[in-house]
Amino acid sequence: MKNNKLVLAYSGGLDTSYCLMKLSKKGYEVHAISINTGGFDNAGIAEMKAKALQMGAHTYKSVDALDTFYDKVVKYLVFGNVLKNNTYPLSVSAERIIQAMEIVAYAKEIGAGAIAHGSTGAGNDQVRFDLIFQVMAPEIEIITPIRDQQLSRAEEIEYLKENGVDLSWEKAQYSINQGLWGTSVGGKETLTSKDSLPESAYPSQVEEESPAQISLQFNKGELTGINGIIDEPVNNINKLQAQVKKYGIGRDIHVGDTIIGIKGRVGFEAAAPLLIIKAHHLLEKHTLSKWQQFQKEQLGNFYGMLLHEGQYLDPVLRDLEAFLLSSQETVSGTVFISLHPYRFELNGIESEHDLMNAAFGSYGELNKGWTAEDAKGFIKLLSNQNKIYQFVNKKQ
Repeated sequence: MKNNKLVLAYSGGLDTSYCLMKLSKKGYEVHAISINTGGFDNAGIAEMKAKALQMGAHTYKSVDALDTFYDKVVKYLVFGNVLKNNTYPLSVSAERIIQAMEIVAYAKEIGAGAIAHGSTGAGNDQVRFDLIFQVMAPEIEIITPIRDQQLSRAEEIEYLKENGVDLSWEKAQYSINQGLWGTSVGGKETLTSKDSLPESAYPSQVEEESPAQISLQFNKGELTGINGIIDEPVNNINKLQAQVKKYGIGRDIHVGDTIIGIKGRVGFEAAAPLLIIKAHHLLEKHTLSKWQQFQKEQLGNFYGMLLHEGQYLDPVLRDLEAFLLSSQETVSGTVFISLHPYRFELNGIESEHDLMNAAFGSYGELNKGWTAEDAKGFIKLLSNQNKIYQFVNKKQ
């Protein structure tokens, strides 16, 4: 090999461990890298490093990409109130974009000739990773042993054992992928169309049953405070998640179309993301014009779809981000929320930009900005288009 340096997207699981061992045995200088977008703690990172070096990694690196993930992706998901199919906050799919970009940056930094990942040929992640890699570094080879060899778990485990790696690879009953913007949950139930996930499948169990009141402070669309305590958005997301998940809030099963054209189901737990998106949306209803809200709904959905399908580097997403950012100029204020087991209520808002300002007029009450004759004239003009149509087509 002219350049045997290879960067491996490494999670410490069976698939990426097989890739690490296999590629190092083939003569590659494997540089394992993990991108933390909210799923790893210090103990987990230390364990991954030990495993990687044991299985032949030349080096291991962990990158903290939480702030990058928020700045480049999460805040726009909030601005756009993005819920795919009105359900899923793009918990895992959004992370893959940042992970791929960080992996490419590292590969270029060390002058690697190849990048490898452990995706199979049946899911969305292979598309997201390969798209980013090919656009950002078309000169770097992409290697995918699991996809190319169509390996079973049993075959991977047997290979690792033959090469002296006898760790516990027992498959958990449920597949859990945790990140800043939510946690996905997959199991035998999500492979069917009718079964729901049992209570025990969710990583957070209900610990609080007494109702509680909280308030969220937003400044230009970003979550800047909880109960009046101001902090950075990433910290606020984590603190809110720790509190709200105890109520079992934010659970659901998403059904959607995969990038490769088949239907898929996945469970998720996203207490903080759902609360933030719904609270933010309520604040927008009070502070944005009718047409701002209309256009945001269309463009927010479009942004989420393109992001989900790995098209982050298309310049149209920068255009959409500019629109979403501009739309948040007046989205500041406090949202008041009640927490209950398995649900929450949005009680109301306070904002200096509230367009329900009673000084101008109250819906269904006496107006202060126009006369009765003004209203009659407006309604008469508004009816003209339909009057003309009905007159011209009266014989029909």
